[in-house]
Amino acid sequence: MWEVSNLKKDLTQELRRSIIAGDSEKAQRIANSLLKEGFDPLEAINTVVTSTAKEVGEKFERGDFFLTDLMFSAEAIQAANEVFLKKLKESKIERSINKKGKVVIATVAGDIHDIGKNIVKLLLNVNGFEVIDLGTDVSSLNIVDAALESKADIIALSALMTTTMRSQKEVIDLLKEMKVRDKFIVIVGGGSTTQEWAEEIGADGWAETAEKAVKVALKLVNEGE
Repeated sequence: MWEVSNLKKDLTQELRRSIIAGDSEKAQRIANSLLKEGFDPLEAINTVVTSTAKEVGEKFERGDFFLTDLMFSAEAIQAANEVFLKKLKESKIERSINKKGKVVIATVAGDIHDIGKNIVKLLLNVNGFEVIDLGTDVSSLNIVDAALESKADIIALSALMTTTMRSQKEVIDLLKEMKVRDKFIVIVGGGSTTQEWAEEIGADGWAETAEKAVKVALKLVNEGE
């Protein structure tokens, strides 16, 4: 038992290092090894991948990572998550038969960070949501148009930097101006956001982690039924 536990620990550390190094092939290989050792795929996403993604984001913000480094690490994260997501879809955790709702997710205008958004997207998919990912640096009007066109239930807005937080407010203000605010649940998140900020701009929910974002989405959707 001791040997198995230490092997899992070693593998999680190797996964972290491979993601930071931007080595997608190695990240995928280690993710498979973790599953063979009985590591829970949801736990792997929520703890190992999420914490490493945060570390990668911090390195980029400090200037320790260039944009190319960030992109390679994001690809490694995606490679590992694909392995874990496939396992989840094969298990009882996957509940996509009965869709919980439709989510339009985007990183707001002026912000190119997508690591956190991508993890939220994966976890929303796993928990039965249909997700339309608009990408990064998306204008407020495009976000609202996509939500209206797709008849989404939720708009999820990510902003990592304090300078782009105002774009989250802009989306909500635009919804009010177009008199469609009551059609959508709006959830905000990102490293620079807080519960106080969410309340100030009139968002319906806020989450500091990907796992909490899913819990907030499920709670708000259930309350609206």
